[in-house]
Amino acid sequence: MKTALIFGSTGLVGSDLLTLLLKDDYYTAIKIFARSKININDPKVEIINIDFNKLNEYSHLIKGDDCFFCIGTTKKQTPNKEEYRNIEYNFPVIIGEIAKNNNVRSFMYVSSLGSNPNTKNTYLKNKGEAEKFLKKLNFSQLSIIRPSFLLGDRKEFRLGEIIGKKIFKKSSFLFQGSLRKFRAIESKDVAKAMIIISKKNYQDIYFDSGYLQDISNKN
Repeated sequence: MKTALIFGSTGLVGSDLLTLLLKDDYYTAIKIFARSKININDPKVEIINIDFNKLNEYSHLIKGDDCFFCIGTTKKQTPNKEEYRNIEYNFPVIIGEIAKNNNVRSFMYVSSLGSNPNTKNTYLKNKGEAEKFLKKLNFSQLSIIRPSFLLGDRKEFRLGEIIGKKIFKKSSFLFQGSLRKFRAIESKDVAKAMIIISKKNYQDIYFDSGYLQDISNKN
């Protein structure tokens, strides 16, 4: 029996991940940690509503085999700098530490292409610093997912992304060889690759768009 833990199940990648896991017999139990109520009627799903600002109070519940962390935000969604830092850095770090202390086997972290703890770009800096901390925890399997432009149906309207989709789709043929990591990728392909990576216990740490697409296509 395998238990999957999901943080961020309503986001672009997280929602596709949940859809696939519900159809997958590999995991007999799925724990969804969410801020608000989620209506899912499936016997193997347990929905745990938590206050993300009090994560340590829920440490006894963050137990299972594989943890999928898909939480993310934007400055537009979260203009407050402290809250933005909290979501982008503190959440994955605290959850990762709790998971490790509870002997969770693997941790799958959705980061971003270009993440770097030393950059001046706030978004990429937070991602890079979170990656650096998670690596120190020494999970049996740590997978850092670094997609480029994500394609999929978001719940919120983002004009820039709509324009970006058209550009990336038409120019994807230009990204060959070492440039494949810059290719846009469907969120459902990222989610599919994440599950395969976890199941097959890949020991690589970083997975860019090109690598994720290959994994998704071959399985």
